[in-house]
Amino acid sequence: MLMNDLAKKAAEAVDKSYLIDLAQRFIRVRSVFEPDKGNTELEAAQFIAGELEKLGLEPTLQEVSPGRPNVIADWSGTSFEAGNHKTLMFEGHTDVVTEGDPKTWTYDPFAAQIVEDRLYGRGSADMKGGIAAALAALKAVQQVVPDLAGRIRMGIVVDEEGLMLGIKEYIRQGWADEVDGAIICEPEENELCLFQKGAMRVSVQLTGVMSHGAMPYAGVNPIAALSRFIEKVKGLEQSEQARLGEHPYLGLPWLTPTIVQAPARGEAQLNVMPAEAYLALDIRTVPGQDHDVLEQTLQSFARAIEADSPRLSIKLELFESRPWTETPKDDPLVQALEMAYPMVLNQPPKYGGVPGATDGTFLRAWANIPIVTVGPGDRTIPHQKDEFVRLDELLSSAQLYAAAVIYYFMKEN
Repeated sequence: MLMNDLAKKAAEAVDKSYLIDLAQRFIRVRSVFEPDKGNTELEAAQFIAGELEKLGLEPTLQEVSPGRPNVIADWSGTSFEAGNHKTLMFEGHTDVVTEGDPKTWTYDPFAAQIVEDRLYGRGSADMKGGIAAALAALKAVQQVVPDLAGRIRMGIVVDEEGLMLGIKEYIRQGWADEVDGAIICEPEENELCLFQKGAMRVSVQLTGVMSHGAMPYAGVNPIAALSRFIEKVKGLEQSEQARLGEHPYLGLPWLTPTIVQAPARGEAQLNVMPAEAYLALDIRTVPGQDHDVLEQTLQSFARAIEADSPRLSIKLELFESRPWTETPKDDPLVQALEMAYPMVLNQPPKYGGVPGATDGTFLRAWANIPIVTVGPGDRTIPHQKDEFVRLDELLSSAQLYAAAVIYYFMKEN
């Protein structure tokens, strides 16, 4: 059978009822990481492992930390030969953010209720819908091309909403070594995202000298220094935006103060000038920015302020660095998705950019794996109340994945 015919057949083989039922059951597994309450992703990981077993796979549960396992499973067509054929990974995460006050939701956040063409629930878009679509695509490919000359790997990890410990451990343990390309199933409205913004997480601790509010000259006010530092950060943001302009898919870079505390800990008092102040920065970067250079610039701001302020010290720490990523348009994975796109969605490929980092950031930056982020769900709906995914978009994602698998493995054969 011709490649185009097989791709179309794989897309048509996606079982919509299976897909929706799987997504609903998965959403009903509450997988908010709440260590103080003993809640982890364990039940969600076990759920996915069980579903993969039903599809004939033998999943491995890789414990990242107690009660927090990654789920990894491979399916190979009967014509697959290790070393001679490629491996395509579908990547997702089991953790979801808190639902907040469930009383503010129109629909129960873990009931997975369908209203008209929308499936509601925490994680419906971010990103249990995308994972369900990947499994439904795998099931369709198994049925249509059991002798596929390729390997599909499911990598469903923990802690994407935190420090991404799951994908980091996945890479450290060698699971990414044999992966040739990865589809990141995040909610991007089924746009092909070849770019992701980078992220830098910076803490700034300013230490002065406590004094009475009536006699500020007796101490050193870290709040005044903090104000100067924020002004310098704002100036850096403006200069970087002017230098780089607006990226066509990622927009502008941003350096955003997100936490300001003075005193840094304990109770504040109106008549006490605190000894310490704290600032957190959430920095989002675009192509053309170097994280090391940005960190050095921030450190130079701190040293300049220290030099002007005797008895003041500033400790600046970059505690998380997630580089921006780009995947070339001529990569085989991009080409496979571009070929599948008009068949499934009846329009030319649409492109987008990921406004935040994903697990794919580390697959690209650490393991040099070409990635494309594409999946069901409005990109602005994650982390909001009344999160939802459209059923037609969910189905289109699964069909896109299934058709792209065929093109990815057969285009060069």
